[in-house]
Amino acid sequence: MNGLYLDERRLTEAAKVTNAWESYVHEKYATPVEFRDYNKALSIQPEVARFYKANHENQTLEHVLAMKKRYGQLDKAWMGVWETLEILNGLVDDSDPDMGDVTQITHALQAAEAARREGLPRWFILTALIHDMGKLLYFFGEQQWTVVGDTFPVGCRFADNIVHREYFANNPDFYDKIYSTEYGIYSPQCGIDNVHLSYGHDEYMYQVCQKYLPPEALFIIRYHSFFACHCDGEYDWIMTDSDREKLEWLKVFMRYDVCSKATPEPDVQELKPFYQALIAEFFPPKIRW
Repeated sequence: MNGLYLDERRLTEAAKVTNAWESYVHEKYATPVEFRDYNKALSIQPEVARFYKANHENQTLEHVLAMKKRYGQLDKAWMGVWETLEILNGLVDDSDPDMGDVTQITHALQAAEAARREGLPRWFILTALIHDMGKLLYFFGEQQWTVVGDTFPVGCRFADNIVHREYFANNPDFYDKIYSTEYGIYSPQCGIDNVHLSYGHDEYMYQVCQKYLPPEALFIIRYHSFFACHCDGEYDWIMTDSDREKLEWLKVFMRYDVCSKATPEPDVQELKPFYQALIAEFFPPKIRW
């Protein structure tokens, strides 16, 4: 079991590797790479701002609770993991200024291969492969504003560093006498798992994977879009010591998720046998979605 759970020695080694990852990207490619530049996207990718306007106006506590109820039963599909990954190629993520026309399977393999090259644990490589697969929600008919994009807590004050925070002005929770306070319906150190985040592919994929993956993998999947927390340090007041330990794995993961988008496009057919075998180590042939 030691290979699956938090191991300080391996985490330290991984952190050293990933601290060098961004330097590797910049050295390998002649043009400096910048990620998550939402100001630049305003002029050249206006669809990103339009996405966040819809997202911030509609992601209320009421909406989140309704979506958790709708999809928490995992009664929408019965499919294999690789099969689902191939279906996702029909989606281009409107929220991500770095993706362009990159397909979902390309990004999944870029992230997984980056982790694989650096010798990360097999559960970590698999997590990199599947972390975005909750975007299957889009193919169930959901609009992108409740599928993709940065996540944030609902039921308490929207933090200052949330992307395009100005669009919360049309969210009814912004004016609620309880939800607009710093702690809202929560209490300090309540634990991140007891906080409702805006609903999207992270929460959905976490529910799908609960039976199959170790706690660190589930934490990465559930919170990888919570950038205001793991990148900007917001919402530390909700965290327990255990949350902070797992957060270190998430910070390692983000190097492979975000920075790998600059790497060459992988050969899907060449890599398919390896990843099908890796999937089979953790998942049965078909699972509930």
